[in-house]
Amino acid sequence: MIMQAISMIFNPFCLLLILIGVIIGIIFGAIPGLSATMALVLFLPMSFGMDPMNGIALLVGLYLGGISGGLISVILLKIPGTPSSIATVFDGGPMADRGEAGKALGVAILCSFIGGLLSIFALMFISPYLAKITLMFTSAEYFAIAVFSLTIIASLSGDSLINGVLSGLLGITLALVGLAPIDGARRFTFGQSQLYGGFDTVVILIGVFAVADIIISGFNRKDIVSDAEKMPYNLKGFGISAKELMSHWYNILRSSLIGLGIGILPGIGGSTASLLAYTAAKNGSKYPEKFGTGILDGVIASETSNNAVIGGSLIPLITMGIPGNVATAIFLGGLTIHGISPGPLIFQKSGQYVYGIFIALIVANIFMIICERAGLRIFVKLLDIPKYILLPIVMVCCVLGAYFANFNIFDVWCVVIFGMVGLLFKTLKIPSTPLIIGFILGSMTEENLRQALMQSGGNWSIFVTRPISLVFLIVAVLSIVLPIIKKNKLKKAKSSL
Repeated sequence: MIMQAISMIFNPFCLLLILIGVIIGIIFGAIPGLSATMALVLFLPMSFGMDPMNGIALLVGLYLGGISGGLISVILLKIPGTPSSIATVFDGGPMADRGEAGKALGVAILCSFIGGLLSIFALMFISPYLAKITLMFTSAEYFAIAVFSLTIIASLSGDSLINGVLSGLLGITLALVGLAPIDGARRFTFGQSQLYGGFDTVVILIGVFAVADIIISGFNRKDIVSDAEKMPYNLKGFGISAKELMSHWYNILRSSLIGLGIGILPGIGGSTASLLAYTAAKNGSKYPEKFGTGILDGVIASETSNNAVIGGSLIPLITMGIPGNVATAIFLGGLTIHGISPGPLIFQKSGQYVYGIFIALIVANIFMIICERAGLRIFVKLLDIPKYILLPIVMVCCVLGAYFANFNIFDVWCVVIFGMVGLLFKTLKIPSTPLIIGFILGSMTEENLRQALMQSGGNWSIFVTRPISLVFLIVAVLSIVLPIIKKNKLKKAKSSL
């Protein structure tokens, strides 16, 4: 079966399809508002008439390229091209402002390759064993994980914890808009049928991060003209030596494991993985105060973890038929269309295609690092474009991206509204990141809370009587308490000086 898979992948047409998929995926990931999911949706019909392995190989290239492509816009423009790149902006943007855009991009591309490769090897060798662990998880465990993930807000609130919490609560409130997940009750829809499905994550990301920044730049017309000067950069290789890269080995390994673990758990996604890895890197750092000012540690953590999600998300898909996110759900559709049924018997029934997916992922990962590194000088030259030319183009891309997300003009108006919200947040110096975290995790928290209480007949003890759930809740409490103790100790140390 392995030899069959190798012969199917290593033919010129299949390799060309993977290459095309990677390039198109990178473009979709780099343009704000587009994503790997959209690329898969648009190109899935094209795979119908292809040979099964060729069609699946194209989807693999699109998926992997789309996830990694988000780092380009997030570093060059400080706009998350995809939700999974959300944490890269914290340090990638400041590095670009200092003229280190090339180094940030080089390191991000290299770590994306490493994180993706490690997760692919995990998918290949330990997927059957890791998949069995997820069978032990119920709604109680998923709720505990969501609560633990929400504690990220405490460490990303900046100087004011109150402002960060308020921002996070607003995000959770926005997640409640639409039809309730269990009983279908209408909430905060105000009679508008467009709100029944709630707000799209991409729409909020574009509004809060992109539109708000463009509006602020528009107010500073003098800065737009002065910033149009060419930003010097110097890049050799990937911008980092082997010795310096090895000094970050623990961060890379930890972030890869976080991304792999989050990928295995269905419904959480790369955005949560990058935020968790970033927070873990910050909390475990000897210089946490430097995070957010433009250091490699943050870029490495985010980009390693979100690419490690790729292999992790395919583990439950292949072994149990459970898609870990929207992209893998589309990928599942592609498999079933070609007569491949994921599940425990997939290795016996369609083993050659499974091994073909493994090999295609490795090839796509290699194509990704080659294509992004080869085009790095072109990407960095985006910084040379005057902002008074670039910003209107970006604004048009944002509006088009918001519209094409659901082909709904209502989403365009939502982008404008959330742009105003982002502008208000920046004016009042309220962090916007907790809003995104609250929104992403809010629906997951509510749905699993309600399901767990239904299973236990309304008994809240289900969350502490189940060992895995209890462990996550304890870790959540510690992740809030320990940073507060650490801050108090620093304040006392400074006051004693």
